[in-house]
Amino acid sequence: MAIETEPGKAQLPGGGEPASGKTGRAWWARPGMHTAVVGAVLGYAFGHWLGNLIASGYPNVTVADDNDTAIVLGYIFLVLGWLIGLGIFNDLARMVAGRPVAGEDGDTTSLSRYFRFTLDHKVVGIQYLIGMLIYFCTAGLFAMAIRTELLSPVHHIFSSSTYLEVVGEHGIMMMMLMTSVILGPFGNYLVPIMIGSKRVAFPRLEAVSFWLTVPAYLILLSAIPLGGFHTGWTLYAPLSVQDTSGVDAPLFAFGLMGISLILAGFNMLVTVICYRAPGMRWSRLPMFIWGLLGTAVMMVLAAPILIGGMYMTLTDRTIQTAFFEDQLGGSSYLYQDLFWFFGHPEVYILALPGFGIVLELLPVFCRKPLFAYKIAAAGIIGVTLLSFFVWQHHLFDSGINPDQRPLFMLTTELISVPTGFIFLVGMGTLWKAKIRYTVPMLFCLAFFFNFLIGGLSGVFVSDVPADTTEHGSFFVMAHFHYTIMGGLIFAFMAGCYYWLPKLMGIKLNDTLGKIHFWLMFVAFNSTFAPLFAAGLLGQPRRVFEYQLNLQTLNDWVSISAYVLGGSILIFVINFVWSTVVVREPAEGNIWNSRGLEWQVPSPPPVHNFEHVPVVLSGPYEYGVKDSPPVADLNPPAGVLTAAFSGAHSVEAEA
Repeated sequence: MAIETEPGKAQLPGGGEPASGKTGRAWWARPGMHTAVVGAVLGYAFGHWLGNLIASGYPNVTVADDNDTAIVLGYIFLVLGWLIGLGIFNDLARMVAGRPVAGEDGDTTSLSRYFRFTLDHKVVGIQYLIGMLIYFCTAGLFAMAIRTELLSPVHHIFSSSTYLEVVGEHGIMMMMLMTSVILGPFGNYLVPIMIGSKRVAFPRLEAVSFWLTVPAYLILLSAIPLGGFHTGWTLYAPLSVQDTSGVDAPLFAFGLMGISLILAGFNMLVTVICYRAPGMRWSRLPMFIWGLLGTAVMMVLAAPILIGGMYMTLTDRTIQTAFFEDQLGGSSYLYQDLFWFFGHPEVYILALPGFGIVLELLPVFCRKPLFAYKIAAAGIIGVTLLSFFVWQHHLFDSGINPDQRPLFMLTTELISVPTGFIFLVGMGTLWKAKIRYTVPMLFCLAFFFNFLIGGLSGVFVSDVPADTTEHGSFFVMAHFHYTIMGGLIFAFMAGCYYWLPKLMGIKLNDTLGKIHFWLMFVAFNSTFAPLFAAGLLGQPRRVFEYQLNLQTLNDWVSISAYVLGGSILIFVINFVWSTVVVREPAEGNIWNSRGLEWQVPSPPPVHNFEHVPVVLSGPYEYGVKDSPPVADLNPPAGVLTAAFSGAHSVEAEA
């Protein structure tokens, strides 16, 4: 157990001490993205050669560019080469050789540190933020392509095969890469500061979790030159076993992202459980932390099932196993169960961080304590637990044993109870509040509006007779987007406008922010509300031809989707303009928040705190008479730094 001996000085993970300054090597001589790209290219070339060499020993296997074994081995060695090129294994090699671990190089100012493997959780948070914006915008471009194709039911831009590929790329990129859209940037950056810690529990795992998303993104896009895939984003077997070589890419990328989720979730759990500052009791945890805790539990427990399903499918394609071939003793139902056992907790992996953000921000802009704090925490725990008992409602229309339907209909309806707790806590906080209608608050209010529609429409698809009619239609797609995009993305935008001044020390333009909000809110509802009607009128998903009488409705939706895309472009312009061109400093606690993260400078110092703070009260005691400050940032010398050493938090006695 470590004792802090010098204010602000901390030993780096792995035993190295911070260097006094930059190393003497130029940026191009240090491991980074440039060396990672070289490693990835060499790794793929070696893996592809090895796969063709192995396949050459089997006369019934064609040795060609579409050899699945060569492609999958190429992806495996691509990822290994990428990680080696980043220098992730350098410290391990030093330890094996008996040499001291180098630790960080002391570079805390140059732009190049954002393109390298780093142990600074704040740098990793910014890496995640930029990465997620790129992934989101790429998926959005695929969505624009979908809506462009649906402008006409008879005149086509894409072939049916290409259209399926575009739909699959959009769906997988949103559901796979955007899973960490909140935990990645805001969780990694803010959680240690919000609990009073100087770092996360496992900095290397944290960094690896991000750097795995980059090859996952590139591998997913590689499906396009390999002939695409025609399974939709769910990659259902046995179709995915029989599809072209392009399906290897999403299968491998989905599994790779599952590994990233496990690392990120495990690191977050250990950090919150073991690295809390003295006085940071469970009853004082910010709601954002509660939301990420539930998310981390689901990541750690559900993602291994996803990895199993994806890589079992790859073995069916490459080494002729038969997990999902009914004629050979397997079961296609097995794939659906494996996929949705992850896939439905995945919905709440996306939703719970959004709940955490809005419950974190409401007291700040309502200037009153959070209504029913314990009920909100119980609601998050309830959603986390019940999310593992609802997956088979996705199989209501599959023909599987109908005796199971009443149970899963009941559990699906029950999960609305803890979700309702969270919703009512938000409404109770808003009741009789003096609301400040800032840009973050506007996005929070829109979150509740959108999620309410998503929740009410979810009652229909959770009911067996109704789901039999609506399954596979645009009704389900509209419900899903109201729940996820209407919830998660609006909460993400609220978090961006609220926390970017903390992360980057600059203010976003308020006028552009309000234009962004109103355009996005109106365009979102104008895009997805009509799709409920389209679904009830019989328009199926993933089909680019539809009834002629639905063209006007689809044209309206497509035009609204273009406006929605334009609103995201306004946010990107605001982000670039504010952070690169204007750079208006955001000094001090600009929101007058009691959150611990707002008690340190913006952006925070290298080690977050000069001393490990002692937490004195909860984060939501706004307007409470004689309420103590949230924390003592300069406690008496000799306070045990349990939050930094890894031991469980210790209550400080006055």
